[in-house]
Amino acid sequence: MNRTDRGLNSRSHEPLETRSEFPYHWDVDEFTTRRDLLRMAVLTSGAIFAATVAIAVRGAFSSKTRGSRKAIVRADEVPPGEAHYFNYPADGEQAVLINLPDRGFVAYSQRCTHLACAVRYEADKNRLHCPCHEGVFSVETGDPTAGPPQRRLPAIALEEQDGMIYAIEERL
Repeated sequence: MNRTDRGLNSRSHEPLETRSEFPYHWDVDEFTTRRDLLRMAVLTSGAIFAATVAIAVRGAFSSKTRGSRKAIVRADEVPPGEAHYFNYPADGEQAVLINLPDRGFVAYSQRCTHLACAVRYEADKNRLHCPCHEGVFSVETGDPTAGPPQRRLPAIALEEQDGMIYAIEERL
């Protein structure tokens, strides 16, 4: 005669009626106590906080510039009011050099700060225009003036030497 024939639960030596009313055995279910769960939650929260602080510190001290000196074009090849497109700081990263009639040369990354579409210079409207979502940037400062972009275009520092225009660095 086995235990179920005698009316006992084979696992916990309790009567079968108790098993049907309350089928969980608390003595077996205590793998993690409330104290262990709270300790794990506090340690996880602390680790996430420490990682966030580390990322913030790294961002605060990281370089806000990139690129190195690179020859772009001769100054006399870009008449006032015209633009010259070039790659900077690396091949495949497009930039635009604009000769403003009253200010001289300015250069910006051609990547829109909204969704990275190509920004084009529109001389007739004196603006930088992103056709993807109708973003508009100021030619003088690179600041957004219309559309969804919220951040300015990264400016490229320029230097003119012996009639040649050089890109020095991109300021993010």
